[in-house]
Order: sequence, then C-alpha cells, then structure tokens
Amino acid sequence: MNVRGLLSLLVLSSCTLAQQTAVPASSTSNPPTYHVTVVSRSVNAVNYRHHSGATSLDFRGTNLMPEASGKAKVESRTGRMQVEANFEHLRKPQTIGPEFLTYVLWAITPEGRPVNLGEVAPNNDGKSNLTVSTDLQAFGLIVTAEPYFAVTRPSNEVVLENLIRSDTKGWELPISAKYDLLERGGNTLNLDPSQLPSAASDPKAPNDLLQARNAVAIAKAAGADRYAPDALRKAEDFLNRGEDYFRRNQGNKVIGTVTRGAVQSAEDARLLSVRRAEQEAQEAQRLAEQQRTAEAQQRAQAAQQQAQTETQQRQLAEQERQRAQEDLRAAQQAREQAEQERQRAEAARQAALTQQQAAQTQAQQAQLAAQRAEQEREQTRQQLLQQLNQVMQTRETARGLIVNMPDVLFDTGKYTLKPGARERLARVAGILQAYPGLRVQIEGHTDSTGTPEFNQRLSEQRAQAVQQFLDTQGVNRDIVTAQGFGQTAPVASNSTAEGRQLNRRVDLIVSGEAITGRTTTTSTTTTSTNGSSTGSTNGSSTPSSNSSSTPTSSDGSSTPPQPPPSSVPPPAPVTPSSGTSVNTEPSTTSPATQAPAGGSSTTMPPPSTDQSGNPGPPHR
Repeated sequence: MNVRGLLSLLVLSSCTLAQQTAVPASSTSNPPTYHVTVVSRSVNAVNYRHHSGATSLDFRGTNLMPEASGKAKVESRTGRMQVEANFEHLRKPQTIGPEFLTYVLWAITPEGRPVNLGEVAPNNDGKSNLTVSTDLQAFGLIVTAEPYFAVTRPSNEVVLENLIRSDTKGWELPISAKYDLLERGGNTLNLDPSQLPSAASDPKAPNDLLQARNAVAIAKAAGADRYAPDALRKAEDFLNRGEDYFRRNQGNKVIGTVTRGAVQSAEDARLLSVRRAEQEAQEAQRLAEQQRTAEAQQRAQAAQQQAQTETQQRQLAEQERQRAQEDLRAAQQAREQAEQERQRAEAARQAALTQQQAAQTQAQQAQLAAQRAEQEREQTRQQLLQQLNQVMQTRETARGLIVNMPDVLFDTGKYTLKPGARERLARVAGILQAYPGLRVQIEGHTDSTGTPEFNQRLSEQRAQAVQQFLDTQGVNRDIVTAQGFGQTAPVASNSTAEGRQLNRRVDLIVSGEAITGRTTTTSTTTTSTNGSSTGSTNGSSTPSSNSSSTPTSSDGSSTPPQPPPSSVPPPAPVTPSSGTSVNTEPSTTSPATQAPAGGSSTTMPPPSTDQSGNPGPPHR
C-alpha cells in the first residue's frame, strides 16, 4: 500500500448473486409477495478525515457505460460531508431500458447501507453536475439508472463507480464496502417495462412528469390502493395537477414542483405497501402455525385422556380389594397438590409485584429523561435567542424565534443587501450552522404604498436575496425557504411614516426540533412570473390570478402570518453603511434592482399608475 497516497481502499471483487423466490400477484385480494433477486457487489470506499479540507476522486464508467466519466470533490464541513460531482458522456437512461428515466448518485457505507444523495440529470451533451451533502464519514460513491429519483434501494444498472486517486485523503486501513443491488425489474415488481406509462407518453412530456406517472403506476402495482390509500391519493393529486399544468403549458419548473412531490409520495406509498403486505403475510403464517399447534395439542390431550381412562380402568379392576388404602393415598395427594397450588400462586403474586415495581421504575426514568430533554431544548432555545439578539432584534413566538431585518438593510426600492446586512446575515449563518435540526422560513413584507403587484414582487425578491446569501454562507439549502407577502401582513399602521417603515421588513422564523421538541414541516409556495401561486409541498395551494401569496401551515391549511402583539417593541433601527442614504417615504422615481448573486444588474418594471392615478411603485 502506498502510505503517501491512497490510505483507504477495497479490492473490487466479482459480483455474486443471491436469489430468492418472486411470487406474482394478480389482484389486491391476492397481494404480491415482495421477494426480489438481489445482486451483491463491492466498491472502493474512503473514510474521509474529519476537518481535513477538500480531497478529490474520479469516476469511471462500468461495462454498462464505459465512455462515462466524472470527478468529485469531497470536503469535510461542520457536521457533514459536502460532495461536488461532475459527470460527462452520460447517455440517455432510456438507452439502458424503457423503464429507466434518470440516474441517482448513491453513498455506500462500509456496512453496505445505500443512501440516496440526489438525482443526476444529464443535459443534451451528456453532462451533469450536482452538489450534495451527507452526514456519513466513510462511504463509496456509485451512479445507477433508476425509474425515478426517489428510489430507496439502488438497481444493479451501475453506470459509474468512484475511482480512488493516489492523492485522495483518508484513513490508513481499507474499508469493506460490500452492498446489495436490486436486479433489473426489482423496483417495478411484475410490471413489464412496456406497461409503464412512460412507454406510451407524449415525447414532449417533461422527464419529471414521466417519472411521476411511472412512480404512481409502480405504487399501484405494489398494492398501494389497498395498503396505503392516503399516500397514493396524495401522489395522484400531485400528478393530476402536473398533468393539468402540462396541458396548459405552464412550464417545466412549475410542472417539476408538483410532479417531484408526486414521485416522493408514490415512493412512500410503495414502501408502506411492501411493509404492510409483508406483515400481513407473516401474520397469516403465524395464525396458520398457531392453528396447527392447537390442533396437535388437542390430539395429544385426547390421546392422553384415553390412555388415562384405560389405565384407571385397569387399576380399578386390579385394586378393588385395596380401595380403602387407595382412598387414603388419594387424599394425601390432594393435600400435597393443594399445597403446591398455593405455593405456585404465591410465587406468581411475587412475580407480578416485581414486574409492577420494575414498570414503575422505568416510567419514572422515562419521565426524568423527558424532563431533561425539555430542559436541554429550552436552554438551547434561550442560547440561540441570545446569540441572534446580539446580531439583530429577535423575539420568541409560538411559530419560533423571529429575527427581524428592517428595511434599512436593503437599498431603497431594491432587494440588494447592503454591506451591513451581509455582515449581520453572515453572523446569523454561522449561528444557524452551529445548531443541527433547525429550519428557517424567510418572509418578506412591504408597506401599502404603491401597487400590490410591485409590493408582492419586491417582498419575494428580498426574501429570496436573503435565502441566496445564506446559501453562499454554507447554510443547508434544504432547511431554508423563502416567501413574500407584499403588503398583506402589516405590523403597524400604514398611515404614518413610522408605521410604514416598520412594515417594510424581512423576518427570519427559526424553528425546528432542536428548540421545540418536534419536527417542523415548512410549507413553501412557488410563485410564477405573474405572481400567481402554483404549488406547495403539502399540495394545498391553489392557483390564483392575484399577486399575493399565502403561507401554508404544517397541516396543509392556508393561514396568513399573524402580526406580532402590540406589546412587542418595534425592530431596533439599523444604521446604514457609510455613504448610503435610506428613503422611507414614497418617491415617484422607478427603482432599479440588482440580482443578489452573480453581479448582474436587473432593472425592475417601470412605474405604473394605480386606480387613483398616483404614480408607483414607491421607494422602500
């Protein structure tokens, strides 16, 4: 082994097959038995050094796609590993088989556990790149062809495997990374590829829509209409909405939002159906075994009783003359038996008392553990509140900790972050990364001056500018959502300059299991270019012709954000950076906005005139 180069690797072994029986199914009354053929493989893996900086490795194509190649950079971040992968020469997945619509990047642990890192979607040139993160420390990387992106177990159609370079950083000892793959057709059960909806779909249909159609069909074939009807119904609702958007040419982004939700819900329904069908089969087997055991016991008891009867008859015939002695012996046996029964009853009572005491002790321990966990969450919440308050004004509410960004942190009438705002947000990003399990909802607000359309668009742009800046600071994009509310949620009267300034703000609502003791589900409303709401993660958003967006609660109901109580002090004034003027009153000048990233300038639409004839939009 070269100790200066590769410190951790595996020798690739030949593939071995471990086959099990597959039983087909014809209807929901006879659900399918989910035994599939499994293929065992191995891959080179690395146990990456913690906080050792970035290291690189290569990808090489397998015999299935030898022309494919790629590179990856793996960097240890706080609490996670970040993987930046780039791939080339990837063919369309349909060239492998009609049931394959996409590729998936997997991390394989040394114990063989696969983790879906994300979808690899090549463009027309066969190139693709993605940046993902994982909490795994030691893993190998492979790319497989899949019917849809949300699969939970890789197929054996492996097109790329990681290739350890001589300068890859890792531990000194090799890591065994043997893993199992589903043989071709394992994810589609008994569905022939020609029966999948994608085989007869419109060639102009987006790939996301095709994946959703196939995912719902596969879930139905797995018996989801019987075992997981709620999850299947949710997937079908998402799919129907995507079909409607496709018919009305709403664009791939809008279609992708709901169809990817359909794929995820369909995969949840499929997994739930597999698990429940297996449980049902096991229960039927258990009941059959129990019935056979009971019948055997009854036969044994009947034979025993018959033997006892015959024995008693022989004894009565042979011992007629000794009846008196036998009666005496029987009485003695009865007394002994009664004593034994009494002793057994006493032992049973003592055992029950011991079990009751043990249960009480366990309950007390559980209660103490719950109290300690609640105290730790409260301490974490207060510590986080104190740290955030040192950067920007933060208050504690039922929704979570609300960090207030006043209007003065943005350029007038724009969504460009001022240097002071960037400095504060960078500190907030560092605080958020120190607390795993948090979620951040960014909400933009304006005053009522100007047209509602302009106010809605500006509030969304400011919220998105904050979201994009947090992303550049290393905050996990999966925990951050952004939404604009325009002028719909004032916290003060818009009739005064002071009230309008308070209403021009961006709020960061920080929540999550780390400070509340429960997982927070954040709903996100995607807004199209004309401001209409087109979809949400819980599927409850309805398209609208106006420009206002309504936040969605975790239970799927639409509820506007509640303004803080009047007793809460207004946000502390923020001193603008040197040389920057802050306008808090309306102006007839049309503002120009700059894109929050990339350095390109984007000019907002010219001022419009409202119904009263006043020019708009104003500076804010």
